[in-house]
Amino acid sequence: MKTSQVIHYIVQWLQAYSRQSGTKGFVVGVSGGIDSAVTSTLCAMTGKPVLALNLPILQPSSQLDRSLEHIQWLTTQFNNVKGETVDLTESFIGLTHTYPKPIQDQLTMANVRSRLRMTTLYAFAGHHGYLVAGTGNKIEDFGIGFFTKYGDGGVDLSPIADLTKTQVYEVARELGIVNSIQTAKPTDGLWDDDRSDEDQIGATYPELEWAMEFEKTFGHNDFAGLTERQIFVLQLYRNLNKANQHKMHPIPVCLIPDELM
Repeated sequence: MKTSQVIHYIVQWLQAYSRQSGTKGFVVGVSGGIDSAVTSTLCAMTGKPVLALNLPILQPSSQLDRSLEHIQWLTTQFNNVKGETVDLTESFIGLTHTYPKPIQDQLTMANVRSRLRMTTLYAFAGHHGYLVAGTGNKIEDFGIGFFTKYGDGGVDLSPIADLTKTQVYEVARELGIVNSIQTAKPTDGLWDDDRSDEDQIGATYPELEWAMEFEKTFGHNDFAGLTERQIFVLQLYRNLNKANQHKMHPIPVCLIPDELM
């Protein structure tokens, strides 16, 4: 990948989209992870106002520290960036007191966290006339659907969604993103503990990238020559891709035939 040219291309794309949409800047939810760090930095490079929002909800201290470290670095590097922390813990706890207890399984409430953050991002974006910039990468958005529908998947535009996780790290190195973020295990930050994406998914991003490329190149069930681990990862990728198709396509619309209207 021609990393510096890719960076320049994305920055120009962001500038053009903002200009054409008549918006003033960007809002990015900063989580302490590599994707949000890269996205917020690319947005900052447009020269337009950028609001980097830290939105903790019962966050492990390691994630919170990385998020604050990145915002400090970002505001030092770019005078068009403003950082702000909105602690959503009390709002989330309020929902746990409101929702019926039987529906409050771990995954449901993790998704509630993501949607609460989305609501907050759009509150700031609407007030300032900004766009909400998504932080999903290619594997998450178009491979296995590893995002919350109408949560972190609820955005106005996706600057890095055509980059694999490996390529996002390449961009991060080129941009000089703080080392603590570059070396941290990827996590979505939706749990009380510090579980990683790999813990949740069952495979690493490089493994999933291999599976995605295998499907693109071959797309068959001939596993000859594959290791036991590769077969496991490939089947995992296929299962997740199939199960999460509803996240990757527009909402189904029931089109009424003309003769019935």
